[in-house]
Formats: sequence, C-alpha cells, structure tokens
Amino acid sequence: MSEIDQELTFNDFELDDRCLSVLRAMDITTPTPVQAQAIPIVLEGHDLVATAQTGTGKTLAFSLPTLTRLAEKKNRPNRMLVLVPTRELCVQVEDVIRGLCRALKLRSVQVYGGVGLGPQSDKLKRGCDIIVATPGRLLDHMARGAVRFDNLEVLIFDEADRMLDMGFLPDIQRILNRLPRDRQTLMFSATFAPELERLTQNMMREPRRVSVGAVAMPVEAVRQLVIPVREENKTRMLLDFLKEAQIDSGLIFLRTKVRTDRLARALKRAGYKAAPIHGDLSQKLRQRALEGFRKGKYNILVATDVAARGLDIDDISHVINYDIPLTPDDYVHRIGRTARADREGDAVTFVTPTEHSPLGAIERTIGYNIERKEYEGAPRILSLFSPAAVKRARGRGGVRRGGRGLLRRRR
Repeated sequence: MSEIDQELTFNDFELDDRCLSVLRAMDITTPTPVQAQAIPIVLEGHDLVATAQTGTGKTLAFSLPTLTRLAEKKNRPNRMLVLVPTRELCVQVEDVIRGLCRALKLRSVQVYGGVGLGPQSDKLKRGCDIIVATPGRLLDHMARGAVRFDNLEVLIFDEADRMLDMGFLPDIQRILNRLPRDRQTLMFSATFAPELERLTQNMMREPRRVSVGAVAMPVEAVRQLVIPVREENKTRMLLDFLKEAQIDSGLIFLRTKVRTDRLARALKRAGYKAAPIHGDLSQKLRQRALEGFRKGKYNILVATDVAARGLDIDDISHVINYDIPLTPDDYVHRIGRTARADREGDAVTFVTPTEHSPLGAIERTIGYNIERKEYEGAPRILSLFSPAAVKRARGRGGVRRGGRGLLRRRR
C-alpha cells in the first residue's frame, strides 16, 4: 500500500455523513484495501467484480456506498437485494447493514431457511428497502407472492464462489429471470472460477474489477502443519494434540454432518467445551453454538464446510482439518478462519496415507510443502509436489517450515 493509501480515511469518500457517524461510533476510521478500491467505483454507479479473501471487510465495501446512494432517493420497497450462501452469513451481513440503516432511516430484513416462513413473509409484505437472503428461501417467498423486485436498484452477490460450490446456480438463474435488468450489480468473491466469469457476462454491464491480495493463498500469519495419521487413530491423535496445544479457541472441520456430531460428542466426553455446527441443525441451535463460542461457553466448534465462510469470529487460535479438504480452495478458506485482524494463527491438517492426492493438490496450489509432524510410528505421507518445484519455491523464498511453535499455547 502506498503512503497516500495509508493516509486514506472514510472521510475522503463522498459517503453519507450519517454512515460516517456510525463508523466513528464503532471506532472505524481507515478503510481496508478492498474498501478503498471498491467504494469510489460503487458510488459512481458502476457494476463491480471484487476479488478478495474472507475477513477483508467486504460487507462495508458494498454497504457503505450502496446505502449512501439509496438514502439520496425516495423510499420504495425492495430496492436492494444481497444474496449470500449461508444462514450465518445472512445474519452477519444484515446485522452490519441494519446498523447503517438505522441511522439512514431505512429498513432491512434477513431471509433464510431453517425457520418459519410467516415472520419473514410479514416483514416482506410490510415493505423494506434492503433484503439479505439465501437463494433457496428467497425463491420460496417469491413463489408465494410475498416479495417482488419491480423497484430493484442494486443486486449484490456476497461470497459468490461459495454459492456456486453449494449448487445455487440454478436458483440464482431463476432469481435473475425475475429481476429488472436496469440495475447496478456487484459481485464479491474470494476466488473467481470460470463459471463466475460466464455469469458476469450475462448479468453485468462493463463491470469494473478490483482484486486485493493473493487469491486462494494462505496469509503469512498462519502457521501450517500436517500430522500424518491412520484413520483409526485420528480421534486419539486429536485428543493428544488438544491436550498438548492447550487451545484457547479452535475450529475443527469435517466433511460430513454425521462425523461432525460424533466427534463433538467424543470431545465432550473427554471434557472439552465443544459444540457442533452444520446444516442439519436448526437455526436456533446453530446461533446458540456461535454465541456460546464467542462468549467462551465453548472453546471448540466442530463444523462442516457450511461454516467455512459464514463465521465472522476474529479470535480463532487454531483451525484443525480433521478431514483434509478435497480442494485447495476449501483448504485456504478453512484455514482463513484463523490469523484474522492482524493476529497469528495455527492450521493443522490430519492426513492419512491414502490422502496424498488432495494434499499434493493443496501444496501445488500454495507453492510449497507443508511441514509434517514427526513422531514415532507416523505413517509415511507421499507428496505430489515435485522436488524441482520445491527448489524453485525455495529460491523465491516460498518454502515454509510452518510447524514451529504450533504446540506452544498462544498468548
């Protein structure tokens, strides 16, 4: 970032003074890089494709300029729609927007599945300026005639790549078919797959592009370690690791809901304050787990990937991949839950001998071999990342020995 950028504040943008007052009350004065680049473009009314990793302030990057523009015009229902992939993200995004709306005398509503349709439908029929919604539940309300978008001015996709990963493309197409084409469209995503490129060509008008930081790469502050283990020894190895590391706040990822529940029960039996979170739980139970984690009632969340981009918790000390993610992109997003807000963090991945292929894909993508934990009886884990590539990466300063200090309790 240049010296000029470092001196930039939110006062340098033509934002509504009431938005600036909200920011001052929250002690937020300096924009993040994605905010600094996106806000002027959105204020000018352009379509935008912004690529930035999670935890970089994307919600304020789109809400501050769009709400400033909406506040200048006459109130009409359903002028802005924000589509998000998960219930957790829906709640978090609408919570940020609601704080700004209160100052601007605008109204917002969150729309997601897992709860009754009635209360949401009542709010939609009464009319609100901004709707934050998951695609499936929004279609339910549209089919019942509870919401129309004749007045839509702004459409926003948050975590667009995750929506495609979760199979929402058909729902998105159905929603797009019922929206006015004369609108401003903004897309925020951590990665930009070919499917997103095709989507932007069909629904956006000469979008400006913003790319902040390395896409799909772990941040430097994350210390990474691979623990070789046989499948039948995973739980025992995890318990040994938790005991040695004395984890303050950990997020453990698994691939399936059944395994998530089973591991959470095992951790509770071992005396850990653990709670599961996955898509089969009711919204009330999921929210209770998140709030309990934030307030210290639980110090471990056991989660499926549905939580990988929906959690907005800064102080996670450890991310543990009990099941190795099957794609490099999922790996980066999982471990991106730690080392946020200028902190350091640790990412540990359990890998069995048969899982050398996804590990190799991860190492090829990030450009270096992740350090293996050495211990007596450890199974050998092959790496598909070639020695020549390692040598080239070392020459660029790219090979990391990221495991040092992982078993020391973070202060």
